[in-house]
Amino acid sequence: MKFFVDTADVKDIRELNELGLLDGVTTNPSLIMKAGRDIKEVTKEICDIVDGPVSAEVTATEFTAMMKEADILSKIADNICIKVPLTFDGLRACKAITSDGRKVNVTLCFAATQALLAAKAGATFISPFIGRIDDMGVDGMELISEIRTIYDNYDFKTEILAASVRTVNHVKQAALIGADVATVPPATLRALVKHPLTDKGLDAFLADWAKTGQKIG
Repeated sequence: MKFFVDTADVKDIRELNELGLLDGVTTNPSLIMKAGRDIKEVTKEICDIVDGPVSAEVTATEFTAMMKEADILSKIADNICIKVPLTFDGLRACKAITSDGRKVNVTLCFAATQALLAAKAGATFISPFIGRIDDMGVDGMELISEIRTIYDNYDFKTEILAASVRTVNHVKQAALIGADVATVPPATLRALVKHPLTDKGLDAFLADWAKTGQKIG
């Protein structure tokens, strides 16, 4: 599974990238707002940090305006992945952009039929929102499973990018089902390494080592 970090915080991105954990980054207008910086400036800095795709989202909702914004965003860096909403105009833009050899992340997916349309439009990534579906009292992982089955049935190359990930369990379940990517907040990505028995075991090893009076090097 690939790991993308879902943030526009350059400090977090730099730290996680130095650990060798990042395969890409996803941003959206809300994350840009939290960063409090110019979208082109912060996106360019992020693209300079990571080698993988950096999703930058259009804010227009009409096809022609989407294409204009996509052209502007694409010029920021070679690893920009244009993010478009799952609407008919968004799918039309997806087809046009991917036909031009550029990557597209189709976002705000809440149904398997939507994911089917995105794949037919040539999407590089489809972003089903797990957490928001859970909020409605429905299991978001069921959507991931349905999309995986459909894509495998027809050998679609679109990658399933599990989004709106809120917990370590979300990551685990998405990986078990076969999602290609999970995009997670920095805190959730860091939490993947944690387990109380790991901490307990390390403390015991260190205590025993101290009793030996030895040093390595």
